[in-house]
Amino acid sequence: MKMKKKSVSEWVKSGDPWVWLNAGAVAISVIMVIGLLLLIAVRGLGHFWPADVVEARYELPGTQAYNIVAERVESVEVPAAQLREAGIDIPDHHKLMQRTLMKTGNRDIYGSDFRWVIDEYLTDVKRPEMLFTAERHEWGNLYGYLQSVKQDGQVVSETNDTTPTESALATWAAFESSIDRATDIFDEIHEIEKGDIGKINYGLERIRLEQRRLELNGELTPAAVADLAVERSQYDEEYKLLQQSLIDLYAKINRDTFVVQAMDGTVHELPVAKIVRAYRANAMNFGQKMAFYFAKLGEFLSAEPREANTEGGVFPAIFGTVMMVLLMTVLVTPFGVVAAVYLREYAKQGVLTRIIRIAVNNLAGVPSIVYGVFGLGFFIYFLGSGIDQAFFPEALPSPTFGTGGLMWASITLALLTVPVVIVATEEGLSRIPRNVREGSLALGATKAETLWRVILPMASPAIMTGVILAVARAAGEVAPLMLVGVVKLAPSLPLDGNYPYIHLDQKFMHLGFHIYDVGFQSPNVEAARPLVYATALLLVVVIALLNLAAVTIRNHLREKYKSLEM
Repeated sequence: MKMKKKSVSEWVKSGDPWVWLNAGAVAISVIMVIGLLLLIAVRGLGHFWPADVVEARYELPGTQAYNIVAERVESVEVPAAQLREAGIDIPDHHKLMQRTLMKTGNRDIYGSDFRWVIDEYLTDVKRPEMLFTAERHEWGNLYGYLQSVKQDGQVVSETNDTTPTESALATWAAFESSIDRATDIFDEIHEIEKGDIGKINYGLERIRLEQRRLELNGELTPAAVADLAVERSQYDEEYKLLQQSLIDLYAKINRDTFVVQAMDGTVHELPVAKIVRAYRANAMNFGQKMAFYFAKLGEFLSAEPREANTEGGVFPAIFGTVMMVLLMTVLVTPFGVVAAVYLREYAKQGVLTRIIRIAVNNLAGVPSIVYGVFGLGFFIYFLGSGIDQAFFPEALPSPTFGTGGLMWASITLALLTVPVVIVATEEGLSRIPRNVREGSLALGATKAETLWRVILPMASPAIMTGVILAVARAAGEVAPLMLVGVVKLAPSLPLDGNYPYIHLDQKFMHLGFHIYDVGFQSPNVEAARPLVYATALLLVVVIALLNLAAVTIRNHLREKYKSLEM
């Protein structure tokens, strides 16, 4: 039987074009998202791979040749006319030139650690095995040839070879050993300064505030002063012991130095204590590079930032982001659910209720910066100042809650996301059949019991959907946080071993703000760019993990209460 062909008008009326249009739009969206994630992953995760270091001669036409030692960062093609306008003598027959960004490091020697070179004028390119890279606590990477290692000014190992001879390898081994020793001492110093001395400073501040409180209340008796003095003297004695330990540790860590030859031929003696790690990328095999890569990735996830946030890790930002989102979730869920239950189950359905629902929906569309301004004006300047006057007068004029902090940031984001939870919960409540409510009431349950034991359990998957949407929005917000508590670098985490353990008044770091700060406020843009990609990918992963946890809970609740819906 011959099939009758559809006309264009019939095909359009059948709805098939809209199905294909929607499918195409979804496919394009998925491809764009995957492409964006791949771009971020490649640009960000590639930063941790130990790149080879090249040594070459570079000579532009009409200039003096010089030696260059650097990592290749990226290559681009530029019009030759652009280079001629910059004053470079490029022959007329050239239309496009390959230009490469080289990371030369040694910022303390050359003033900058990146420079552009034209590939055509790079000659005698080689990758010597003894050429090393040293990551430092300050001044970025160091590149050069190791010449000697010293202890207390005395040479313990030296070499003049730039090839892997026995003496060069022995000097390198001595250098690695001195770095390991300095790293162990550095960790001890860090533990004392941030841990032990931090606790002492916290205790001394507590004593100062207690004395001030007694003075304001007229209770500062001679006996109270004596007791506080005894407690303060105990802290002073502990501090003196720790200070002596620090003096000894600093003397030990400053014992070793090394001599390095830079790319311009100059020789420099530097302290080993400034080195985080050193490696010879040109001499590493694939397995060694993989081990180095995962070590660097682990440092990125677990260490504190350094070098104006362009080096080191982002653990404080991860911790601050997750803690803020968890506090926001604890705050927004009960308020959103209670508001939705009242609007759906108790409020009289009329004009006023409809106006409230419209207002809630409109709140979801308010720009986030408006919530930040509201949080700054109401929560910090009004509520926070009132709390300081009522409960922390001894700390004034230094604010406790009258300034940005973790609590105000969490409350501000809870206010921002509560409309999402209200709408999702109301949708879930509206889908529960009326006969379920009537059956529960017919069996003798009160309205409150029906709500608590039947309605809310059945609506819990919808509640979790609202929480998922709230987490997805709140975790990526930056604008309001800039006004209510986030900072570039927090001296300590908002959770530690000092009472009351969770410091809701403390400022914190956030991954979203970290991306903004590193990408747009960094003094070294080229060095910061890879970390922007890496941190952006990390933020996506953190949000995905938080959402995955919420989705898992939602699916569990859906399976648990599925029988009630049947």
